[in-house]
Amino acid sequence: MTGEPSSKSEPLPRPRPDWAYFLDVDGTLLDFAVRPDAVRADGAVGELVDRLVARAGGAVALISGRPIADIDRFFPGRQLPVAGQHGAERRNAAGDLSHRAPESDRLAVVRELAHEAIARHPALILEDKGASIAMHYRAAPELADYVRTVTTELQQMLGDGWCVQAGKCVVEIVPVGVDKGAAILAFLAEAPFRGRTPVFIGDDRTDEHGFAAVNARGGYSIKVGAGATVAQARLPSVLAVHRWLDQDATAPLPDIGLTRVS
Repeated sequence: MTGEPSSKSEPLPRPRPDWAYFLDVDGTLLDFAVRPDAVRADGAVGELVDRLVARAGGAVALISGRPIADIDRFFPGRQLPVAGQHGAERRNAAGDLSHRAPESDRLAVVRELAHEAIARHPALILEDKGASIAMHYRAAPELADYVRTVTTELQQMLGDGWCVQAGKCVVEIVPVGVDKGAAILAFLAEAPFRGRTPVFIGDDRTDEHGFAAVNARGGYSIKVGAGATVAQARLPSVLAVHRWLDQDATAPLPDIGLTRVS
């Protein structure tokens, strides 16, 4: 792979055209909103991604907990390589779709019970993504324990093929073996990502699998915001992510708050 890792005391190097870029969406490319359906992407974010795709020869993939259909609405007119629902669904650079979700005759009952649990607390939001179910409590953080209890009980009804995964103000029921690290490794086995140094930028606990996978491949992992992490470096905000990705190789390195994780 190309690109030598920098020393522990130095910031990461500028983005290079021979790297493979894997980017989380919410909290990384786009700012959070109270409701997941209130998140917006302006044209400038799409243009930033377009420039990165052009510089990297197409080796850019979005790695998100959202369904692919959601992500496509943020980036209209493009068919980017993308892993949705933490990798339960994936579209490769050739546009081929694949799905990883076990069949369960209990899933319809679990969905109904999830709707009933949410209905007791109007501030909670249920997001049925198809291959996964998410309960959001950003507008009611005091209900975190309630959400964790409900999702654990529902996962137990589904059985061993499913697990509970917690993120920022959200708890999800997802298929076992589906995570962002596995999705990144699948992309790295394919063109145009194969043989390149991987870079993954994310902000949440659900991104830790991706950081670990990239670290194991000798790549660069960057966490957005505070919190314990296995990532090598940290950026303070979504805006800082945009500025790091969009650096002009001939201009002075901007001060964007990029630090090494000690």
